[in-house]
Amino acid sequence: MKTSKELLASLTQTALMPQEEMLEVSRKKGKLFIGIPKEISFQENRVALVPDAVALLVNNGHQVVIETNAGKMANFQDHDYSEAGATIVYSAEEVYKANIILKVAPPSPAEIEMMQQRQTLISALQLTVQPEDFLKQLMAKKITAIAFDWIKDEDDIYTVIRSMGEIAGSTSILIAAEYLSNVNNGQGSILGGISGISPTEVVILGAGTVGEFATRAALGLGACVKVFDNSIYRLRRLQADIGTRIFTSVIEPRVLAKHLKSADVVIGAIRSTNGRTPCVVTETMVSEMKVGSVVIDVSIDQGGCFETSEVTNHAKPIFRKHGVVHYCVPNIASRVSRTASLALSTIFAPILLNIGEEGGVENMLRRDDGVRNGIYLYNGVLTSKALGEMFKLPYKDINLFMAGM
Repeated sequence: MKTSKELLASLTQTALMPQEEMLEVSRKKGKLFIGIPKEISFQENRVALVPDAVALLVNNGHQVVIETNAGKMANFQDHDYSEAGATIVYSAEEVYKANIILKVAPPSPAEIEMMQQRQTLISALQLTVQPEDFLKQLMAKKITAIAFDWIKDEDDIYTVIRSMGEIAGSTSILIAAEYLSNVNNGQGSILGGISGISPTEVVILGAGTVGEFATRAALGLGACVKVFDNSIYRLRRLQADIGTRIFTSVIEPRVLAKHLKSADVVIGAIRSTNGRTPCVVTETMVSEMKVGSVVIDVSIDQGGCFETSEVTNHAKPIFRKHGVVHYCVPNIASRVSRTASLALSTIFAPILLNIGEEGGVENMLRRDDGVRNGIYLYNGVLTSKALGEMFKLPYKDINLFMAGM
């Protein structure tokens, strides 16, 4: 038996001897096969990846196949994609042979038919327009589906919704400026103000992302801006973020009606976290507005916040009611499709690169809880509680799958 002193000396001597270097075992990187089909949804002009993002992916060893004219409506040509290293194909069936399908709008039933078993789909979800058998079709093919509108970033923000909200907010003010001008038979006013003339009055309903960027754009043009929201927190945050004092108020019908009467432009930017957007502007309020004033209802995709709102489209974007111009197009971002495509691409390209670095979708999902938040189908199993309850289908928590991996 060694004494404690001898044992300590022995251990010390062993610890001082040269040791074998322990190298980290690197994860096996994956080569992705990404398909980008041409969007067939009504007036969907965006494309999920722009040529520069495709070049980045191809230079990292991934394969990208894109349907001809997929980027045309965003002013990206087939030549731009082929120069970036993508393979141009002339049928949707060829695209849907890829392992990962990346698109903007949700797939139609016909597109789901073209999908392969155990593919990964990254697209919007847009629950309000989905037929009941949408999920069942995807489940039958054991698809792993990620709703990009549910993906969160490091700050727990819905990154795509935030980006599209920024675009919609800024664009709404530019649209209002068009319909105030004589070119579109408006009242002939400039949106903003010049020396010696009272500035245009802009009322914004909602102090979220859309409301914030509409406020920034209107202030930049010199307009007098008034923001209404039922959240004192959001109103305070807006004041702090834009760095200047503006008129803010909670939504009290009599106060709102008073300020609508003098408004030249009203932006509806109220969002609902559950169900339909609350209708805060009655037809009576609209009837008392100035003739030639402009209403831009950005909330129309959730039902709209004006009682007089009716869904329009990019071909016939406006109608007049009580002498007030109403613009109620649900997909404002498609009006500036090139900018919107660039914004989407800056979000999707890093996610795809991360999938490759992690060696596949499953490994990436295990480590990236922001993207994991967007999962609603995992190998054909429903993982969203909200969807399960809505469509009365069984579901399992995605985190249970990750724990078992």
